[in-house]
Amino acid sequence: MDRFNSINPFSKRESHSRSEVLTYKILTVATWLLSVVTSVYYTYNAPDDGNWAKRTIWHQNYHFYSGFTQNQTITSLYWLVLFILQLVYIGHLFSSKVETVNAAASVGSHFILNNLLHFAFVMLFVRSHFVWAEIMLVINFFNLTSLYFRYNAYPRFIHLPAVAGPLAWTFVALYWNGAIMVYRPDNLVARIFANVFIWSILVYGLFFIFAYKDYTMGFCLSVLSASLGVAQFSRQVIAFQWIFSFTIMAVLFVFTAIVAVPAWTGRAVPWGRQSTTTADNERAPLLADP
Repeated sequence: MDRFNSINPFSKRESHSRSEVLTYKILTVATWLLSVVTSVYYTYNAPDDGNWAKRTIWHQNYHFYSGFTQNQTITSLYWLVLFILQLVYIGHLFSSKVETVNAAASVGSHFILNNLLHFAFVMLFVRSHFVWAEIMLVINFFNLTSLYFRYNAYPRFIHLPAVAGPLAWTFVALYWNGAIMVYRPDNLVARIFANVFIWSILVYGLFFIFAYKDYTMGFCLSVLSASLGVAQFSRQVIAFQWIFSFTIMAVLFVFTAIVAVPAWTGRAVPWGRQSTTTADNERAPLLADP
């Protein structure tokens, strides 16, 4: 078992050798660049290969209007900020502090896999291979969920760009791409399903806020809910979906603020056990910077 853990890149470790750190540096930078370049390129350019319909990311988004169509501006800004924060995270792999390097390297394998799966998703999505794109999202959802529950006690410079931001996006993208995958224009059943399943975003966000006091997940999901709301309102004023989206955004934002403000000011969060033990502190990793 020890031998397996020593060669398993996803096993949990407290320290890393110099060769392992060097490998993480190279692969993290390379896969991050692959993810960024692919995302930016297909935001403005459609592919010219393949036999299926080929469109840019946002042409696909607006061509298949659904209950989970997103606003291009808000979601693009979300990814722009996330990519910048991920670059900051990568910078910590080059820190002179051993503790910082070990913390950043601990999530490196999952982050590298996330970048590769995001690259695969974009390549498939713009070529209209929505079923395969959904499979990439499902795999990445399990990858990032595993990462979250194993490393939720890490500081903000790791947690937001490498864990919370990608996980929140992947959860919403499962519905976004899934709705396109089963797209039927003006289908009443599809609209009803969208009206129901959009509330899972609220439940998902509140779970992390209450269970882990994680305001970063709440904020990320509130931004993506706003993107949904703006897109749905722009499409059809008389409809439930944009009302639901903005309601979810507002609720998540309020509870995010309730957790974030005490965390930033050093006060106790107004629910849950207010113990000062180490175990409880590890369950609230976002209360202070390293």
